[in-house]
Amino acid sequence: MRTAAVIGTGLIGTSVALALTRRGVTVYLSDRDESAVRTAASLGAGKIGDPPERVDLAVIAVPPANIAAVLEDAQRRDLATAYTDVASVKAGPLDAALAQGIDQVTYIGGHPLAGREIAGPLGGRDDLFDGRPWVLTPTATTGRDALNRALELISLCGGVPVVMDAADHDHAVALISHAPHVIASIMAARLEHAPEDAARVAGPGVRDVTRIAGGDPALWQEILSANAAAVADVLDEYAADLSSAIIALRALAADDAHKREVGRTNLIDLLRRGNAGQSRIPGKHGAPRAVYSAVPVVISDAPGELARLFAAVGAAGVNIEDVRIEHSPGQAVGLVTLQVAPDSAGQLSARLTERGWTVRS
Repeated sequence: MRTAAVIGTGLIGTSVALALTRRGVTVYLSDRDESAVRTAASLGAGKIGDPPERVDLAVIAVPPANIAAVLEDAQRRDLATAYTDVASVKAGPLDAALAQGIDQVTYIGGHPLAGREIAGPLGGRDDLFDGRPWVLTPTATTGRDALNRALELISLCGGVPVVMDAADHDHAVALISHAPHVIASIMAARLEHAPEDAARVAGPGVRDVTRIAGGDPALWQEILSANAAAVADVLDEYAADLSSAIIALRALAADDAHKREVGRTNLIDLLRRGNAGQSRIPGKHGAPRAVYSAVPVVISDAPGELARLFAAVGAAGVNIEDVRIEHSPGQAVGLVTLQVAPDSAGQLSARLTERGWTVRS
């Protein structure tokens, strides 16, 4: 691929443009928001304006409701030899595009499963898609050139291609992305008027559960609206489980011993189902989840301390598989929990202790 056009310079569009530019592709940028496209260009994402000739691939990075209109316009102008989009829902935009008479041979739907809480071009990163799944939803009429161009795009952006049916994709993202965002927002909303003492002692549990609730409400309203039925179906199942959990907890608070036992059994069953589901989430590089050992290290809140700790771990010859940082309320220290291979944990703890680090057992 030598040339590409990116229509829409929000987080995803800018990240695609940055990734392609990094690999030597000449990228042409456009957006109805002049400020956004100028910002993306200033970041090195590409050139503003229409290309002088037809490009190899046009990437449409606009809200799902606008995909069909933008695609129809781009094809009418003969902007590219092939077209794809990066919308987080696929069936609705495809149906709308077909209704508007788009050329199905040159178009293939796409969705990179990556993102950040930082919206807009300033959140763009050229490594945003590295190792991330990127779904393609070809139809029976999708041309080979469009498929190959989309696969080349994914490769250049560092993604991992996954081929799915459009409807299956929408049900999948409702389960693993859209409904969790609603749940995170519901959880975070409980904190809006929480007592100050409760907010002050918020720990990693509530931070993990509510992290994605920091997303742009306007953007997420568009995403959820485009996949509303599938998300509602998943939330119905959540509601049933939540109702069961409430009944179980009420039973645990009852005076009747039999009710308490039934509540305990039902609650354990729900928690075990949670264990089973969580274990199915893939680990690094899409491999089955591995079991790691935790090495908690106390660290001062000072510049360079985290880098110094990582350097000490590297000197010990141990690979960090994952890391979690917790800040101590009201204190200038934190706890860095290093996840490492089980056979490395003891060695790492000893080496860090020798170097003066405080390792908690």
